[in-house]
Amino acid sequence: MKKKFVIGPHMRLHEWVAVEKGYFADEGLDYELKDQLTAMAKGRVHDLGDRVGAYQTFEKGRDSDVSCACHWTVNMAAGAGHGKLYAAAYSVSPCGIFVAPDSGIHEPEDLAGVPVSVGYQSGSHYSTIQALEQFLDPADIKLSFADGLIFRRMELLIDGEVSAASLFSGAYYFMEQLGYRKVVDSSFMMASMVAEDADLEDVQKYFRALRRAQADIDLRPELYTHYYRNEFPERFRDRIDTRRFGPGERIVFEPYTREVFESSQQWIAERDIFPEGDPAVRAYDEAVVFMSGG
Repeated sequence: MKKKFVIGPHMRLHEWVAVEKGYFADEGLDYELKDQLTAMAKGRVHDLGDRVGAYQTFEKGRDSDVSCACHWTVNMAAGAGHGKLYAAAYSVSPCGIFVAPDSGIHEPEDLAGVPVSVGYQSGSHYSTIQALEQFLDPADIKLSFADGLIFRRMELLIDGEVSAASLFSGAYYFMEQLGYRKVVDSSFMMASMVAEDADLEDVQKYFRALRRAQADIDLRPELYTHYYRNEFPERFRDRIDTRRFGPGERIVFEPYTREVFESSQQWIAERDIFPEGDPAVRAYDEAVVFMSGG
Protein backbone atom coordinates (compact mmCIF):
# COMPACT_ATOMS: atom_id res chain seq x y z
CA MET A 1 0.00 0.00 0.00
CA LYS A 2 1.36 3.39 -0.99
CA LYS A 3 2.19 5.62 1.97
CA LYS A 4 0.71 9.06 2.45
CA PHE A 5 2.68 12.02 1.12
CA VAL A 6 3.77 13.91 4.24
CA ILE A 7 3.87 17.70 3.97
CA GLY A 8 5.69 19.84 6.52
CA PRO A 9 3.86 23.21 6.63
CA HIS A 10 6.07 26.24 7.22
CA MET A 11 3.99 28.98 8.87
CA ARG A 12 2.70 30.20 5.51
CA LEU A 13 -0.74 30.19 3.87
CA HIS A 14 -0.30 28.01 0.80
CA GLU A 15 -0.82 24.53 2.19
CA TRP A 16 -3.92 25.59 4.12
CA VAL A 17 -5.43 27.24 1.04
CA ALA A 18 -4.72 24.13 -1.03
CA VAL A 19 -6.54 22.03 1.57
CA GLU A 20 -9.53 24.41 1.73
CA LYS A 21 -9.92 24.62 -2.03
CA GLY A 22 -9.41 20.91 -2.59
CA TYR A 23 -6.38 21.39 -4.81
CA PHE A 24 -4.50 18.44 -3.28
CA ALA A 25 -7.60 16.32 -3.71
CA ASP A 26 -7.96 17.47 -7.33
CA GLU A 27 -4.45 16.16 -7.95
CA GLY A 28 -5.29 12.83 -6.36
CA LEU A 29 -2.66 13.43 -3.68
CA ASP A 30 -3.07 11.21 -0.61
CA TYR A 31 -1.41 13.50 1.95
CA GLU A 32 -1.13 14.57 5.55
CA LEU A 33 0.22 17.78 7.11
CA LYS A 34 2.77 17.18 9.86
CA ASP A 35 4.57 19.92 11.78
CA GLN A 36 8.32 19.35 11.58
CA LEU A 37 9.48 21.80 14.25
CA THR A 38 7.17 21.68 17.27
CA ALA A 39 7.82 17.97 17.81
CA MET A 40 11.55 18.70 18.11
CA ALA A 41 11.06 21.45 20.70
CA LYS A 42 11.61 20.85 24.38
CA GLY A 43 8.48 22.18 26.05
CA ARG A 44 7.86 25.62 24.53
CA VAL A 45 6.96 26.14 20.87
CA HIS A 46 10.11 26.35 18.70
CA ASP A 47 12.41 26.17 21.74
CA LEU A 48 14.98 23.83 20.20
CA GLY A 49 17.91 24.85 22.41
CA ASP A 50 21.19 26.69 21.95
CA ARG A 51 22.64 26.54 18.44
CA VAL A 52 19.95 24.20 17.18
CA GLY A 53 18.23 25.58 14.10
CA ALA A 54 16.82 24.61 10.72
CA TYR A 55 20.01 22.95 9.48
CA GLN A 56 20.15 20.69 12.52
CA THR A 57 16.55 19.55 11.91
CA PHE A 58 17.56 18.38 8.43
CA GLU A 59 20.70 16.78 9.81
CA LYS A 60 18.64 14.92 12.41
CA GLY A 61 16.05 14.00 9.79
CA ARG A 62 12.63 15.50 9.14
CA ASP A 63 9.67 13.14 9.03
CA SER A 64 8.23 14.49 5.78
CA ASP A 65 8.40 14.09 2.02
CA VAL A 66 8.61 17.83 1.46
CA SER A 67 9.29 20.75 3.78
CA CYS A 68 10.74 24.24 3.66
CA ALA A 69 13.44 26.43 5.14
CA CYS A 70 15.56 29.32 3.98
CA HIS A 71 17.35 28.63 0.71
CA TRP A 72 20.80 28.84 2.32
CA THR A 73 20.05 26.00 4.77
CA VAL A 74 18.24 23.84 2.19
CA ASN A 75 21.17 24.42 -0.18
CA MET A 76 23.75 23.31 2.38
CA ALA A 77 21.67 20.41 3.70
CA ALA A 78 21.00 19.11 0.18
CA GLY A 79 24.70 19.43 -0.59
CA ALA A 80 25.41 17.36 2.51
CA GLY A 81 22.99 14.61 1.44
CA HIS A 82 20.06 15.33 3.77
CA GLY A 83 17.52 15.52 0.94
CA LYS A 84 17.25 17.25 -2.41
CA LEU A 85 16.51 20.89 -3.09
CA TYR A 86 13.48 21.36 -5.34
CA ALA A 87 15.00 23.54 -8.05
CA ALA A 88 11.90 24.38 -10.12
CA ALA A 89 10.67 27.02 -7.65
CA TYR A 90 11.71 29.12 -4.68
CA SER A 91 9.89 31.62 -2.52
CA VAL A 92 10.50 35.02 -0.94
CA SER A 93 9.46 35.85 2.60
CA PRO A 94 9.11 39.26 4.25
CA CYS A 95 11.37 39.43 7.29
CA GLY A 96 12.67 42.15 9.57
CA ILE A 97 14.67 42.88 12.70
CA PHE A 98 12.24 44.15 15.34
CA VAL A 99 12.64 45.95 18.66
CA ALA A 100 10.13 47.00 21.32
CA PRO A 101 8.19 50.26 20.86
CA ASP A 102 10.06 51.91 23.74
CA SER A 103 13.51 50.70 22.62
CA GLY A 104 16.27 53.24 22.15
CA ILE A 105 17.23 51.44 18.93
CA HIS A 106 15.93 53.40 15.93
CA GLU A 107 18.51 52.99 13.17
CA PRO A 108 20.38 49.93 11.91
CA GLU A 109 23.61 51.47 13.18
CA ASP A 110 22.13 51.41 16.70
CA LEU A 111 22.34 47.61 16.56
CA ALA A 112 26.15 47.70 16.72
CA GLY A 113 27.14 45.33 19.52
CA VAL A 114 23.50 44.49 20.33
CA PRO A 115 22.73 40.74 20.24
CA VAL A 116 20.02 40.09 17.64
CA SER A 117 18.03 36.96 18.40
CA VAL A 118 18.18 34.57 15.43
CA GLY A 119 17.86 30.85 14.71
CA TYR A 120 21.21 29.14 14.31
CA GLN A 121 21.99 28.26 10.68
CA SER A 122 18.41 29.26 9.87
CA GLY A 123 17.00 32.00 7.65
CA SER A 124 17.19 34.65 10.34
CA HIS A 125 20.90 33.92 10.87
CA TYR A 126 21.93 34.46 7.26
CA SER A 127 19.44 37.24 6.49
CA THR A 128 20.41 39.31 9.55
CA ILE A 129 24.02 39.27 8.40
CA GLN A 130 22.94 40.07 4.84
CA ALA A 131 20.88 43.04 6.03
CA LEU A 132 23.25 44.47 8.65
CA GLU A 133 26.53 44.21 6.77
CA GLN A 134 25.31 47.17 4.69
CA PHE A 135 25.44 49.29 7.86
CA LEU A 136 27.92 47.69 10.28
CA ASP A 137 31.41 46.22 10.28
CA PRO A 138 31.32 42.44 10.69
CA ALA A 139 32.84 42.73 14.17
CA ASP A 140 29.90 44.90 15.27
CA ILE A 141 27.22 42.42 14.18
CA LYS A 142 26.27 40.38 17.24
CA LEU A 143 23.91 37.42 17.04
CA SER A 144 22.26 35.36 19.78
CA PHE A 145 21.70 31.70 18.89
CA ALA A 146 20.24 30.54 22.21
CA ASP A 147 16.65 31.67 21.70
CA GLY A 148 15.16 29.04 19.39
CA LEU A 149 13.16 29.41 16.21
CA ILE A 150 10.68 32.06 15.16
CA PHE A 151 7.82 31.83 17.68
CA ARG A 152 10.13 31.36 20.66
CA ARG A 153 12.11 34.46 19.60
CA MET A 154 8.85 36.39 19.20
CA GLU A 155 7.77 35.36 22.69
CA LEU A 156 11.09 36.45 24.21
CA LEU A 157 10.89 39.84 22.47
CA ILE A 158 7.33 40.41 23.72
CA ASP A 159 8.40 39.41 27.25
CA GLY A 160 11.32 41.85 27.14
CA GLU A 161 13.95 39.13 27.47
CA VAL A 162 15.79 40.02 24.25
CA SER A 163 16.59 43.45 22.81
CA ALA A 164 16.06 42.65 19.11
CA ALA A 165 14.82 39.69 17.10
CA SER A 166 14.58 38.65 13.48
CA LEU A 167 11.02 37.59 12.63
CA PHE A 168 9.06 36.60 9.53
CA SER A 169 5.66 35.18 8.52
CA GLY A 170 2.79 35.70 10.98
CA ALA A 171 5.20 36.81 13.70
CA TYR A 172 6.31 39.67 11.43
CA TYR A 173 2.74 40.92 11.05
CA PHE A 174 1.98 40.43 14.75
CA MET A 175 4.92 42.68 15.63
CA GLU A 176 3.49 45.35 13.35
CA GLN A 177 0.08 44.94 14.97
CA LEU A 178 1.57 45.42 18.44
CA GLY A 179 3.52 48.50 17.39
CA TYR A 180 6.98 46.98 17.50
CA ARG A 181 9.55 48.83 15.41
CA LYS A 182 11.13 47.26 12.33
CA VAL A 183 14.67 48.60 12.33
CA VAL A 184 15.66 47.08 9.00
CA ASP A 185 14.10 44.81 6.41
CA SER A 186 15.77 41.42 6.00
CA SER A 187 13.49 39.60 3.55
CA PHE A 188 14.99 36.43 2.11
CA MET A 189 14.59 33.44 -0.20
CA MET A 190 13.12 30.13 0.89
CA ALA A 191 13.50 26.75 -0.78
CA SER A 192 11.84 23.34 -0.52
CA MET A 193 13.55 20.13 0.52
CA VAL A 194 12.37 16.87 -1.00
CA ALA A 195 13.15 13.64 0.83
CA GLU A 196 15.50 11.27 -0.98
CA ASP A 197 12.79 8.60 -1.13
CA ALA A 198 9.85 10.89 -1.96
CA ASP A 199 7.53 9.90 -4.79
CA LEU A 200 8.40 12.45 -7.48
CA GLU A 201 4.96 12.20 -9.09
CA ASP A 202 3.49 13.24 -5.73
CA VAL A 203 6.00 16.08 -5.52
CA GLN A 204 4.69 17.37 -8.84
CA LYS A 205 1.10 17.09 -7.64
CA TYR A 206 2.01 19.05 -4.51
CA PHE A 207 3.58 21.92 -6.42
CA ARG A 208 0.77 22.09 -8.97
CA ALA A 209 -1.63 22.54 -6.06
CA LEU A 210 0.58 25.25 -4.52
CA ARG A 211 0.68 27.13 -7.81
CA ARG A 212 -3.12 27.37 -7.74
CA ALA A 213 -3.06 28.38 -4.07
CA GLN A 214 -0.55 31.14 -4.81
CA ALA A 215 -2.88 32.63 -7.43
CA ASP A 216 -5.71 32.70 -4.88
CA ILE A 217 -3.51 34.38 -2.27
CA ASP A 218 -2.33 36.96 -4.82
CA LEU A 219 -5.92 37.84 -5.74
CA ARG A 220 -7.65 37.85 -2.34
CA PRO A 221 -5.15 37.55 0.53
CA GLU A 222 -7.67 38.80 3.08
CA LEU A 223 -9.73 35.63 2.60
CA TYR A 224 -6.88 33.45 3.82
CA THR A 225 -4.80 35.33 6.40
CA HIS A 226 -6.83 33.68 9.17
CA TYR A 227 -4.80 30.54 8.47
CA TYR A 228 -1.81 32.08 10.24
CA ARG A 229 -3.67 31.13 13.42
CA ASN A 230 -3.22 27.41 12.66
CA GLU A 231 0.48 27.44 13.53
CA PHE A 232 0.55 30.35 15.99
CA PRO A 233 1.34 29.66 19.67
CA GLU A 234 -1.83 29.18 21.71
CA ARG A 235 -0.75 31.93 24.12
CA PHE A 236 -1.23 34.64 21.50
CA ARG A 237 -4.19 33.40 19.45
CA ASP A 238 -6.70 35.59 21.31
CA ARG A 239 -4.59 38.66 20.59
CA ILE A 240 -3.74 38.33 16.92
CA ASP A 241 -5.89 40.19 14.40
CA THR A 242 -5.17 38.45 11.13
CA ARG A 243 -7.31 40.98 9.25
CA ARG A 244 -4.27 43.26 9.58
CA PHE A 245 -1.81 40.66 8.29
CA GLY A 246 -0.38 40.52 4.79
CA PRO A 247 0.07 37.62 2.35
CA GLY A 248 3.55 36.75 3.59
CA GLU A 249 5.74 34.30 1.71
CA ARG A 250 5.30 34.19 -2.06
CA ILE A 251 6.25 31.19 -4.19
CA VAL A 252 8.10 32.04 -7.41
CA PHE A 253 7.89 29.32 -10.04
CA GLU A 254 11.31 30.05 -11.54
CA PRO A 255 14.47 27.93 -11.35
CA TYR A 256 16.86 27.84 -8.44
CA THR A 257 19.83 27.83 -10.77
CA ARG A 258 23.31 26.38 -10.58
CA GLU A 259 24.66 29.94 -10.31
CA VAL A 260 22.43 30.70 -7.32
CA PHE A 261 23.36 27.37 -5.70
CA GLU A 262 27.09 27.92 -6.04
CA SER A 263 27.19 31.65 -5.29
CA SER A 264 25.13 31.09 -2.13
CA GLN A 265 27.59 28.48 -0.90
CA GLN A 266 30.44 30.89 -1.56
CA TRP A 267 28.64 33.66 0.36
CA ILE A 268 28.14 31.32 3.33
CA ALA A 269 31.80 30.22 3.30
CA GLU A 270 33.05 33.82 3.19
CA ARG A 271 31.12 34.55 6.40
CA ASP A 272 32.18 31.37 8.19
CA ILE A 273 28.57 30.47 9.03
CA PHE A 274 29.58 26.80 9.27
CA PRO A 275 32.71 27.13 11.44
CA GLU A 276 33.00 23.35 11.77
CA GLY A 277 33.61 23.14 8.02
CA ASP A 278 31.59 23.10 4.82
CA PRO A 279 29.21 20.11 4.99
CA ALA A 280 28.18 20.35 1.34
CA VAL A 281 29.91 17.62 -0.65
CA ARG A 282 27.39 17.11 -3.47
CA ALA A 283 27.47 19.29 -6.56
CA TYR A 284 24.36 20.97 -7.97
CA ASP A 285 23.34 18.11 -10.26
CA GLU A 286 23.43 15.63 -7.37
CA ALA A 287 21.86 17.93 -4.76
CA VAL A 288 18.72 19.10 -6.58
CA VAL A 289 15.65 17.69 -8.21
CA PHE A 290 14.41 19.76 -11.13
CA MET A 291 10.99 18.94 -12.48
CA SER A 292 9.18 21.10 -14.99
CA GLY A 293 5.44 21.55 -15.08
CA GLY A 294 4.94 22.28 -11.38
